[in-house]
Amino acid sequence: MNSKKTLIVSHAPFWHDGSGIPERSYHTIIAALPAALVGIAYYGVPALGVICLAVSSAILWELLFNYAGKRPITVGDGNAAMTGFLLAMLLPASAPWWLVLLGTFLAIVIGMQIFGGIGANPFCPVALAVAILMVSYTTHLDFDAGLVNFSLDFPSPTDPMAALKAFGPAAIENFRPMDLLMGLHVGGLGSGCGLAIIIGGVYLILRGFIRWEISISFIAGIFVTAMLFNMADPARYASPIFHLLAGYTLIGAFFLATESSSSPVNVIPMIVYGVMGGIMTVLIRNIGVWVDGVIFAILLINLINPLVDKIRPKAIGKVA
Repeated sequence: MNSKKTLIVSHAPFWHDGSGIPERSYHTIIAALPAALVGIAYYGVPALGVICLAVSSAILWELLFNYAGKRPITVGDGNAAMTGFLLAMLLPASAPWWLVLLGTFLAIVIGMQIFGGIGANPFCPVALAVAILMVSYTTHLDFDAGLVNFSLDFPSPTDPMAALKAFGPAAIENFRPMDLLMGLHVGGLGSGCGLAIIIGGVYLILRGFIRWEISISFIAGIFVTAMLFNMADPARYASPIFHLLAGYTLIGAFFLATESSSSPVNVIPMIVYGVMGGIMTVLIRNIGVWVDGVIFAILLINLINPLVDKIRPKAIGKVA
């Protein structure tokens, strides 16, 4: 007897390479681990406590939301752990426990689950959470004020971005590029060591988990825009090297701007997206009121992502 089901049609993808969300999540954690270990080495046990609380609470928030919404349990995919880990890297080692819990709630529930979960969030969850914390609890995100009681053996134990904003380029003359690259300055517990972040970012690019077009164009946008400002008035605006190595620049370029759900999938849109993010970062830093513009710049380019991603090459054989 012949079956009436002679043709079964399913939706894409039709070919799968075997990778999945857990693989991307765990490899992202591995890539971010060197920078986090540097932060633990600099700030000690408090930094480790912030990381552990952020990761565990992010998993807990997602688990509770799954139960409350009667959804499948998704904590096993590692995305919540990765989100909590990246959030912790942007916070000071002195962050109080309630700030960490609030941050992970904002990232998991408000930034991701409320929109439908992985793949449906229009904003990078970590950037959204940090932006809300920056606006609501400015003092706790002030690295100089929060880390004043830490014994830090840094050449210049101050936040370079705050010094630049308050006193101009003359205040950052003691910050050598190599010190900035090695994270020998006050900042987020996992966002200070540029070398470790670059190593992690290159690892993700080589493994194919992020696209180099976004990261490189983001960095290029910052460099060119900062160079133009510096050429126009060197006494007022910092060098492009400083803008690349200080603040959230590198962790933003490799770990936040490349968040899969809120970034483009086509090559030209990726370049436009990254360049716009770099330009907005420098504009906010040099003209805006905020010390570091990376977080807000990433949220702004997340907004234009659906429009930018419509830029596509003309189909083969299409006349008009």
